[in-house]
Amino acid sequence: MRAGVLTGGGDSPGINAALRSIVRFGCKHGVDIVGFEEGWKGAVENLVRPLTPIDVSGILHVGGTILRSSRTNPFRIDDGPQKVIETLSVNAVDFLIAIGGDDTLGVAHRLGEHGVKAIGIPQTIDNDIAMTDYTLGFSSALEAITDALDRLHTTAASHHRVLILEVMGRDAGWLSLMGGVAGGADVILIPEQRFNVDSIFRKIKRREHLKKRFSIVIIAEGAEPEGTEGQVVEEAEVDAFGHVRLGGVGQYVANQLSKRMQIPVRVTNLAYLQRGGSPSPFDRILATRFGAASIEFALEGEFDVMTAIHGTQIVPVPLGDALAEMRPVDEGLLYLVDLFE
Repeated sequence: MRAGVLTGGGDSPGINAALRSIVRFGCKHGVDIVGFEEGWKGAVENLVRPLTPIDVSGILHVGGTILRSSRTNPFRIDDGPQKVIETLSVNAVDFLIAIGGDDTLGVAHRLGEHGVKAIGIPQTIDNDIAMTDYTLGFSSALEAITDALDRLHTTAASHHRVLILEVMGRDAGWLSLMGGVAGGADVILIPEQRFNVDSIFRKIKRREHLKKRFSIVIIAEGAEPEGTEGQVVEEAEVDAFGHVRLGGVGQYVANQLSKRMQIPVRVTNLAYLQRGGSPSPFDRILATRFGAASIEFALEGEFDVMTAIHGTQIVPVPLGDALAEMRPVDEGLLYLVDLFE
């Protein structure tokens, strides 16, 4: 039996750990592995390379992906799905493992209608894929955000100013909420709740009355201000999956606060720093378990499924169900936004 594997969309720490697990566990059970480079582009254009235990040796702790990635969408390319099928046939691939977020996994699910046997591994720092407690990369990004907030605190405490940290999170505020709690942010803004700048101003003024000379604000890139139409967009042009590039909401808040305050307001956009670097111990373990489980599910004949963690168990869930809707922050956790007010 032969498996093909690809990594699509934005990278996250832990992808290489998953590749390592797929190859090592696959070889142990008689499954040859080939990798398609640059995500779905490699599957369309037959950019293929063999993956052996030697090829994945020493990459457990390495961030990024040795297969590289792209945001290619075969369904936006003439005869794209058929080209993928031809690539799989030419390379004698029996099933495909796709590592990525909802866009990458969505392609894998749609290819099932064309006869492609696929298994998905959920990988996104946003943690917004349904039917799994955690996605690969979230833990590592959360550590980076917490560290950034710790560092911002030392500067903020040395000056009388407001510091704003903008983090990723297009439609779900897992990173901003959990990062804000772990890093002691004074104001937490998430996509699930529209925010009011006057309310932020009042929170900061209350802190000043308590002799707090600084405030830290964390905001997800997808958070929406009241009275505006939609999210703050950096570029209106959409990618192959129809997404605009978000960015700038932190600066929007800074500009609005500066009109109301006498102290400086500064913005830090963590951008790609939050998803780069080495994976956390949790993500290394999760990636290893997801990778091995993807091979196990294939050997058991389970396809069009996604690896998911429920508590401590790794289980297969239908890809279609996992992709049916985005997973926002649980309503039962929203109280954390205003926990200490």
